Amino acid sequence: MGLHPSLKRAEKLGGERSVLKRSERIKRLIEEDKWKEGDSVLGLPKVKVVKMKAIKKEKPKESEENQKAAKEPEKKEEKAK
Repeated sequence: MGLHPSLKRAEKLGGERSVLKRSERIKRLIEEDKWKEGDSVLGLPKVKVVKMKAIKKEKPKESEENQKAAKEPEKKEEKAK
C-alpha cells in the first residue's frame, strides 16, 4: 500500500516558494541598501521574488564542411579495400 500524497515530506514536495521569511527579506533589503541597522522589523517593504528558469545548452551544430570531411575518409578507406 502506498503513501498518501498529502503525507509526503515537505522537502520532497518541491516547488518554488513565493513568500520569503522575514530574515530573507531583511537580507535582500540590506543588499539593496533599503534597510539599515536599527530599523523596525515590522512593516517591511515588499520584496520581489525572482523565479529563474534553467537554460538548456544546445549542442554545437557541426558545419556541413566538417560533416563532409568526416565522411570522406570513410569512403577512401572503402575504395582502398
